[in-house]
Amino acid sequence: MTPDLQNKIILITGASRGIGRAVAIAAAKAGAEIIMTGRTMGALEDVDDEIKALGGKATIVELEMADYAAMPRLAAAIHGRWGRLDGLLANAAMLGPLTPLSHLDDKVWDSTISINLTAQWHLIRAMEPLLIAAPAGRAVLVSSGVAEGIAPFWGPYAISKAGLEAMGRVWAGETEQTNLRINMISPGGTATGMRASAFPGEDPDSLPQPDDIAPAFLTLLSPNCQDHGKRFKARSMLGL
Repeated sequence: MTPDLQNKIILITGASRGIGRAVAIAAAKAGAEIIMTGRTMGALEDVDDEIKALGGKATIVELEMADYAAMPRLAAAIHGRWGRLDGLLANAAMLGPLTPLSHLDDKVWDSTISINLTAQWHLIRAMEPLLIAAPAGRAVLVSSGVAEGIAPFWGPYAISKAGLEAMGRVWAGETEQTNLRINMISPGGTATGMRASAFPGEDPDSLPQPDDIAPAFLTLLSPNCQDHGKRFKARSMLGL
């Protein structure tokens, strides 16, 4: 059963393609008004067109996650227009090259940690007051299967995702006495551009599509979700 997100204001980063795009469209179908961020206006406009064709509402924001100063500006704009944020999906991330740690260029390390971890902290800090202002704020941080166990060659991506999960748990502990509920989700193998970059020889038809796993994200963004500080596997949630 699709959660009821009627009149919920949900911010989704990295919404121009892949999982972010699929969740934005699914959430709009469920009644939410979507704020979508991404680096490419043309791709965001395509998603916006699709949402509006379905009768949904969306606002697009060109955002480079490494522009930390943009986070409080975005929060101020959301506060001025809506006064709250019912949901946050922190989805934007970069993969970086798969190579031994000792072979990494320092700029690659810095940019991957910047986008996948430091920018997420800036996002959390800016959006927390808006999420707490909502009757039932929900935040979902997108992790990865390589955040646990041993993942050779996944370097800064695996490290940043493990750090993101730790940050989510810390944040959850700090907001225990509020109406905000925070969880992490690992999509698992999904037919996205990032997955194709990591596994170029893999048949994408052998994997779930982003649309297939979107319902798991909606469950965690729903005001009915009472889980807090937990890590979920999207495919397990849906029996895929």
